[in-house]
Amino acid sequence: MTKRRKRGPRFAEIAALAGVSEATVDRVLNERDSVAKATRLRVLEAAEQLGVPRILPKTDHEIVRLDIFLPRTQTPFLRSLSACLRDGVAMLDRRVVVHRSYLPENDGAAIAAALRNPRHPRAGFILAAPDLPEICAAVTEALARGEKGVAVVTELPELAYVGIDNRQAGKVASHLMGRLTSVPGRVIVFGGGTSIRAHRERHDGFREALADFPHLAIDPVDLSTHDDAERCFLRTRAALAADGAPVVGIYNSGAGSPGIAQALAEHSGPRPNWIGHEISDDHVEFLRRGLMDVAIDQDPAGQALAALQTLLQAVGVTDRPPWAARGELRVYTRYVPGVTLPGETLPLLYPSS
Repeated sequence: MTKRRKRGPRFAEIAALAGVSEATVDRVLNERDSVAKATRLRVLEAAEQLGVPRILPKTDHEIVRLDIFLPRTQTPFLRSLSACLRDGVAMLDRRVVVHRSYLPENDGAAIAAALRNPRHPRAGFILAAPDLPEICAAVTEALARGEKGVAVVTELPELAYVGIDNRQAGKVASHLMGRLTSVPGRVIVFGGGTSIRAHRERHDGFREALADFPHLAIDPVDLSTHDDAERCFLRTRAALAADGAPVVGIYNSGAGSPGIAQALAEHSGPRPNWIGHEISDDHVEFLRRGLMDVAIDQDPAGQALAALQTLLQAVGVTDRPPWAARGELRVYTRYVPGVTLPGETLPLLYPSS
């Protein structure tokens, strides 16, 4: 006669011994949601006492909730960064729950409200936002509550920053512009907006380094195009048609490049040298067509990975330091073999030991 195998204790038995509901037992043993630490300990002790035939979660495996706040924008770089963060989050284990929110880019009140009023017990956040006073104040309050924060794309006071040195990026663009451009003339400089620290720093670095090339002068046009292709088109066309010294260079620290490309395609005179940011799909095309000369990239995949690793270490999920403290600045031309968009895969966030 076959000996009947003794079944393991059911959730109802564990729940009765721990004095909780079966749903709570399910959440603890299957790590489905956050449970108070004392309750969690009672469930695990009851399961161990009853001899549950499975590997039990660690007693300190509480749910860790994180927020990612990104601007609600369609710029190629931020779309790529968002996708890379999504891929990184997909590799996290179930005890790390990440909520992604897309907020109006220049609405300081909305961004500050999201920081001040978390919808769940939040351990930390990743933030890309302008350094407006109300946002900086909300960051200070969040840190005072014990939350950890990481800034990406552009620096913010008090937060760890993962991204390129934007002033250095501007200097690199200026140096390349000066070396590429031997004809005296004007250089027009565009950017997303003065509320974004990254754009201000890129422009400051560009102006500073352009002093090494006295044959070039920055055209005093309205710089804030807000990443809009139509504005870039109109201002590029107007600058090219203006009287005076010829436009020999264009530097755009933000998006809106299709507008610049259209204005250059319609221009009958010599083509100015053009330097932009990010190895986005449109910039790959403009590089290959010879409209753009250089694209300075800030490695969204690496930036996403480093930001997640930095935050995970800060909130105590892992003790492994991030693989890089800052983003990697990369320079692309049409002659770089195999220029493609950043890949979709990322290395492990914290490999198993």
